[in-house]
Parts: sequence; structure tokens; C-alpha cells
Amino acid sequence: METQLLIAGARTPAENGRSYDRLNPVTGKLATRAAAGSVADAKAAVAAAEAAFPAWSATGPAERRAILNRAADIVEARAGEFVAAMERETGSTGIWAGFNVHLASGVLREAAAMTTQIGGEVIPANKPGTLAMAVHRPRGVCLGIAPWNAPVILGMRAVAMPLACGNTVVLKASEMCPATHMLIGECLTEAGLPEGAVNVVTNDPKDAAEVVKALIEAPAVRHVNFTGSTGVGRIIGRLAGENLKPSLLELGGKAPLVVLEDADLDGAVNAAIFGAFMNQGQICMSTERIIVVEAVADAFVEKFAARAATLPWGDPAAGDVVLGALVSADAGAKMSALLSDATAKGAKLVAGGEGAGALHSATLLDGVTPAMRIYAEESFGPVKSIIRVKDTEEAVQVANDTEYGLSAAVFSQDITRALSVANRLQSGICHINGPTVADEPQMPFGGVKDSGYGRFGGKAAIYEFTDLRWITLEDPAQHYPF
Repeated sequence: METQLLIAGARTPAENGRSYDRLNPVTGKLATRAAAGSVADAKAAVAAAEAAFPAWSATGPAERRAILNRAADIVEARAGEFVAAMERETGSTGIWAGFNVHLASGVLREAAAMTTQIGGEVIPANKPGTLAMAVHRPRGVCLGIAPWNAPVILGMRAVAMPLACGNTVVLKASEMCPATHMLIGECLTEAGLPEGAVNVVTNDPKDAAEVVKALIEAPAVRHVNFTGSTGVGRIIGRLAGENLKPSLLELGGKAPLVVLEDADLDGAVNAAIFGAFMNQGQICMSTERIIVVEAVADAFVEKFAARAATLPWGDPAAGDVVLGALVSADAGAKMSALLSDATAKGAKLVAGGEGAGALHSATLLDGVTPAMRIYAEESFGPVKSIIRVKDTEEAVQVANDTEYGLSAAVFSQDITRALSVANRLQSGICHINGPTVADEPQMPFGGVKDSGYGRFGGKAAIYEFTDLRWITLEDPAQHYPF
């Protein structure tokens, strides 16, 4: 498949006709030949968005809502194209790709619903005869930088609420899934967005740094949102800060699932299996650390390992598997390195341990300690830690012993106790008796510490993608002191 750039509503070749090849991570065969956008192309996309902003920002909420809802219908109608592109470019399973399409359409419908919620308030003024208001107004051109791991969900999240708030957007696609992200722009354009309201830029991986820098530094860009690794997030945040651009960063995670001694163990196992191994563990909220109180650890580990050992893994194109491909063979090599390091330092392999290239089985390591790489390092794959603790206090301490703070979960049948633990965990999201992996478009989504700052989702996102302005209506005949 070949893709071009989307600029000002038109498919546009990259400068000098340059392209790059994205290969299927399992087969190594060509997945997509994509336009390799340059700095000049990035600036052209920003210029198109800037030109479209006055008209789109003045468009009424009913029309914006109708277009976004129509886009959701189109995404659902083109689900097969999205699924095929994800499977080809990222090695995704059909289940994960289909869920991406389902939730992305929900993101659009929630954004559509928010178009009439972008209000403000009247604030009592000390000055007689004055009406003072705080009102939300669109920022201008918003840059969204989306990752490959949940490409339809996160690509749509990067642009839907900005558009609902009256901004125009540039989506910087992931180099790993250019065709998947381009489909988002096509659906929004087909739905009736005016030319330039949405633009999509793809680029060769070797040009990523200079293209992103040019996009952030473009004067017309007034806000940046990024989902991805903490390492890259630091770079994005620094560039945005240097250019006085507000940013929303949703970064890495090392999500703990805490199992207390009174937990429903079968329920905890179900949640841990889903949270740890959905999409091969390549989700920012993936359960990375299973922290179990010693009193129930043996029983929990036995149940958990037995379930994990039954999960089928392999090439999703070749059969019905739960664990498909990692994004690259390098990611598979990282799993092997984490596994070797942990077992050399005393961890016990209780499930899995097999891998081949970009494919890897569901793997559990019992008895993980701080001496091992996997204790602190985000695996972003299906190799997971079981950490045994003596009691609730130690469970909280271990759960918080990380630079990250995105998602967490606590299992206990004493809800008051579980809520107390949840309130002490340092995370932007915490679920009691549920998995660490969960997303709903209306919820405030984001992290603390090195997992980033700002919130996607629902009303919280209105504050991210608008400027709050103070506007007054005053008596022209008011008295002044001189």
C-alpha cells in the first residue's frame, strides 16, 4: 500500500517525491510505502491549518457536532481498512485492531457531544455596572503526535477534542503505522471538515527529530499533545516549553496491580491476565508489576501462571492467537534480555519464556526484586513481574517505588480498605477490583510523575484545548480617578 501526505484536504506527495518503507514486523515484507515528509512539508501542513482556523473556529457547535458524528459513522464503515492496516503495519491481532476502531468512533462521538459543553461562567465583578465572564475559546492550530501501539484510538484522541473545541489540527503520524494514521485524516475529511482543518504528516524515521522540531517551533502551532515514551516526552516537553507552547503529555507507565490478602483471587487473576497481556503488553496502562501479599501469593501465582501458560501466541495472520507480534524484532530481543537478567539474579520463571523474533509468549517471573532490570524498567511487552510483599504497607511502598504514575489497580473485598490504598497510590488512574487497562472517552485520562501531565477525555480536555479568557461588558460612562 502507498500513502501520501494530507495537506489542505488533498493527498500530497512529499517534497521531491521521497518515501520510506514500513515493513511487517513478523514477515519482514513491505507493509506500507509512505510519503517521507520534510520540514518544508511540515510547515505547509501548519500553514494549511492556520488558513483554515478562522472559518472552523467560527463554525457553530451543531455543525461541528454533525461532522464529528458523521466521521464516527465513516470510521465504523471503514473498520475493515483500519483492521487490515493495523495487522499489516504493527502485527496486531484482529481483536485489538477491531477494539481500536470501536473506541475511536466513541472518541469522536464524545467529542461531538462536547461541542455544546464549551462554555464558561459569569463572575461577580467589583466594578459597578460590569458583566464579567470567563469564556473558553479555541487556541488555534493544535499539533497531535500519536504512537503506534493503539494507533486508531490514540491517533483519533490526538485530534478529535481539539477539533470539537474549534481548533484546526496537524496529526504527526507514527513512522510505524503511516497508513493507519492516514486513514484517520481521510475519514475526517470525508465527513466534511473544511480543507486544512485536519492535516496528516508522515516522515521517514531518520527525519523524525527535525520534522517534530519544525512542527513545534512553527509560530501558528499553539498547543502540542503527545502520547509515547517518557524519553521522547521529555524532548517534546522541552521544545514546547522553550517555545512557550502549552503541552499535554501522556507517557510511559509501570502499572502495579496490588493483590491484598482478602482479594477475590479468581477476579484478580482475570484482571491481571487481561491487563498484562492485551496487545502483548504494549499499552501504556499495561499491568507491569503484580504485587501480592505473601499470605495469598502461592495460591495467586499458581492460578495466574496456569492461565498465562494457556494463552496462544504467534503470527496473527496465521491463526487465532491472543498474543500477536511485538512492534519489531528488537522489542522481542528486549524481552529476552529482561528475562535473562531476572533469572540470573534469582527470579523464577513460572510461565512462558519462549520467543522468536517479534513474537513472544506470555511470560511470568516470580520473586522479582529491585536488583533486576524488570523491577523498574518498562517492559512494554509480555514479560511480567510478580513481587511478593509482607503486608498492605509494603504493597503501597512497592507500588509507589517507580518513576511512573499512570494507572494502578487494587484488589480487596474490603472496599473501605481498598479505597484507602487507592488514595495513597501515586497514579493518575486507579481501579478497585478492575484491571489497570481501561479507557472511556469521557474519563479524565493522564498520569503523574514521569507518566506526564494534562488530561485527555471529556470535560477535562476542554481546559487543555481552549484558552480561558476574561471578557467584560462595562459602562462607558464609568468614573475614573483621573
